[in-house]
Formats: sequence, C-alpha cells, structure tokens
Amino acid sequence: MAQNSSGVSERLPFKTKLAFGVGSGAESIALFSVGSYAMLYYNQVLGLEAHLAGLAISASLFLDGISDPLVGSISDRTKSRWGRRHIYMFFAPIPIVLSLWAVFNPPDGLGTWALFSWFAVTVVMLRQSMTFYHTPHMALGSELSRDYTERSKVMAYNSFFTWAGAAATTWIALSYFFKATPEYPRGLLNPEPYGAFSVVLGGIALALLAASAWFTRDRIPYLPKPAENLPKYSPLEFFKDMGKAFNNINYVWLLIAYFFLSMMIGLRGGLHLYTNTYYWGLGSEQIRFFVIGSFAGYLSAFLFAAALHGKFDKKATIIVSAVVYALAPSIPILMGFAGTLTPQTPNLLAILIAFSVLSYGAASVLSISIMSALADIADENELKFGLRQEGVLYSTRALFAKVDQAIGAALAGFVLTLISFPVRAQVGQVPAEVIWNLALWDGILAGVPGFIAVFFYARYKITRASYETTKAALAERRAATLAPQATAVSAAIDVAEPLVPPVAPRPAE
Repeated sequence: MAQNSSGVSERLPFKTKLAFGVGSGAESIALFSVGSYAMLYYNQVLGLEAHLAGLAISASLFLDGISDPLVGSISDRTKSRWGRRHIYMFFAPIPIVLSLWAVFNPPDGLGTWALFSWFAVTVVMLRQSMTFYHTPHMALGSELSRDYTERSKVMAYNSFFTWAGAAATTWIALSYFFKATPEYPRGLLNPEPYGAFSVVLGGIALALLAASAWFTRDRIPYLPKPAENLPKYSPLEFFKDMGKAFNNINYVWLLIAYFFLSMMIGLRGGLHLYTNTYYWGLGSEQIRFFVIGSFAGYLSAFLFAAALHGKFDKKATIIVSAVVYALAPSIPILMGFAGTLTPQTPNLLAILIAFSVLSYGAASVLSISIMSALADIADENELKFGLRQEGVLYSTRALFAKVDQAIGAALAGFVLTLISFPVRAQVGQVPAEVIWNLALWDGILAGVPGFIAVFFYARYKITRASYETTKAALAERRAATLAPQATAVSAAIDVAEPLVPPVAPRPAE
C-alpha cells in the first residue's frame, strides 16, 4: 500500500473522502440557492428591473473572480496550528450563511436603487465569503493524498456531491417551499416562502460546511506545509506566485482548453432549454426528468473515473471524455436533421435522457480528471520552485470559469438575436427556419469550441510514469532535507546526556 514520507498510507479512509465531498455539496447548496432563485425573486417577486438584477450578479462574479487567486496565494502561504487550509474552512461558514439569509431577506419598503444595492452587496458578500471556503477546500482535496489514482477518487467525491447539492436544493425548494397554491399557481412567485427557504437551506449548508472542516482536521499533520523561509503574502509575492503557475506549460494548456470548453458549455447551457422546448416540443413536466440523466451520469463517473485513470491514464481519459462531451449532445440533433428522430418519435424523452447520461457522465469524468491532474501539476511546481501552489492553481482556474460563464451567457444571447428568435414565443408558432437555426447552433456549432478544447487537452504531457518520476524526486529531496535535521537532533541529545560515571555494584553482604 502506498505511503507518504511519514509512513502514513496514501489510501484515504472513506470518512475523509466523504467529509471532503460533503463540503462540496454544501458549497453547491449555498451558491445554487442564489444562482437559481435570487434573480427570479428580485425581478418577478420584488419588482427590480431585470438588467439591474443581472448587473448585481455579474458584479459578484467579476469581484469573486478577482479574489479567487488572491485567496489562493494567501492560503498557500498561511502558517498556523490549523494548517494552510482549515483555518479558513472553520471561520468562513458563518459569514456564508448570514450572507445567504440576507440575500433573500431585504428590508421592506426599499426603493429601486436601495433594493439593487442590497442585492448587489449581499450577493457579493456571499461569493467573497465562499471564496475563503471554496479555494482552501479545493486545495485541500489535492493535498489529501499523493497517490496518483487516490487523488482521482477524492475529486470524484467532489464532483458527485457538487451535483447532489444542486439536485437536493431543487428538490427541497420545489417540493416543500414553492408548491403551487390557489393564490400563486406558480409557487416561485409567492414571496412568503423565501425567508424560510433561506433559513432552512442556510442551516443545512452551515452544518455540512462545518462537518467537512471538522471531520478532515485529523489529516492536518500529514498535509504539506509552507517552507520555513517562504515569504509572507504580499502583492509582489502574489504576482510571483502567478508567474510560477503560468510557467508550467501543462497548466497553461489546461487553462486554454478550459476556455474553449466553457464557451461550449455556456452556449449549450443558454440554448438547451430553448431546443428542448421549441425543437423537441417537450413540456416542463418532461424536462424535469433530465435529472435522471444527470444523476446516472454523475454516479457513473463517481464509480468509474478513478478506475479509468488506473487503466488508461489521466491524459487519455481527459481526451476521450472531452470528445464524448463535445459530441454526445449533437447526436440527437443530427438524427433530427436526418429525420430519424422527431417530436413524434415513440419514447423520445427516454432516448434524449439516454444521451444526457452519456453527456453528463463524460462531463463529470472530465471534471474529475482535470481536478486530479491539477494536483499532479502542483507536484511539478513543488519540484521546480520548492513551493506547493494548490491554492493558486485551483483558484486561477476558478477565475477562468467565472469569466467564461459571462462569455458563454453573452454568446447564447447573441445567437438568439442573430437567428431572430421571437420574444414571448409560443410553441408551434416559431418559423421553421428559426427552429432549424436554433438546433444547428445548439447541436452542431456549439460543439466546435469543445473540439478545439480537445486539441489543447492533447498537449497536456503528464502521464503516470512522469508523475512517478516527479514523486520520487520529491521524496528524495524531502529525505535529504530531513536527514541533517535528524542528525542534528541526535547530536543534541548526545551532548545533553550527563557524563555520570557508572556506579560499581555493592558487594554482597
């Protein structure tokens, strides 16, 4: 069984992986609650103009993206009895939950600009507070084990519980808080439940965030520590950290690939609901069953991603899963263009859900593979610079994600304008040419950035063999560093021993 330099097994107990995953689920609950319901609440329930509500959310994403690498650098350089990561994970949950509550509980009687300011400030506070949990938490995930495939198992828990948190939030919200009533047939337009919704979801998030930090604290003695001579955080040191991260060409290829992948995700995310509604003719009651596809896909990735890394290596898994992710959503549309799949096809929904399993599974495997690969890149950087940069590596990727979210959403809106998709469109009344162009963009053209991403993923060079070489070199360096320390301690003990002559035994009387 693999062990680290301290003789501790690199195979983590189930408790540790579960506790780490639960933290990801809690993050998802807090962010998904706001991301999915706050815009509708402020616009349709409270009457804030849509562009102002959107501006508040965009501002929070922009500021959050800037703070991610800053917090990553600070975390990498933190020295405390609670380690580099846990000190933030213990203190961040309270402001996260208070901010979540504040988003859904603005004071009564606020005017337009006061309401906009409240929304903007509270959602910014939520995302900034979450940065101080999410960035150290993700860095912790890569540090828990130095084993090549065990890291992938840890990130599989992250991927699955991130999905589970969002799915649980949707189920709780629609089943218990926003049910239809005679006064509000569309329960989400009822202003009354939002306060209780924020309290219950905030309480669940608080318990899970705290549990994740508490039940992983026993790993603190075995986690990497910053070098004794490492300078404290400063703006200059931050830019040095960023320079070291971008000096690793493997990291650069992954970021470039992620940029193009996110363009595909943003386009499809913005257009897919339109395609399901207007091209396939599905109702909202049918569309909700796509959760079955997402569950099956994420569960499959959770169970098999690490095994794929062990058998085929991470690089091959990344390339294949990226190809499948780019291609799978296009297949039903291609079948539609060929006339073999139509809105009248028997079991159409089941067929579309089957393809969604393939798509969600590939997306989850790809995410797990990349997150695990970033831990391997951290080892390369430690060997080259003597500095572990999990915080900077994961947070800079998060910065790209937030920028790409905005780009993807803007592209989807541009496409709808380009194809002249009508406002307040009724199913069956949209011109056939417009529907055809919608399917072309969602099913075919949106996949092009995904295949460009595959090209850059293929340039990633770390394999199991090169990783093992790096790991061995790091172990040798640590051993060389510890040897003089052990010799010095031994010598100090010898000097400290009193030179007392042996006492002769007393003669027998």
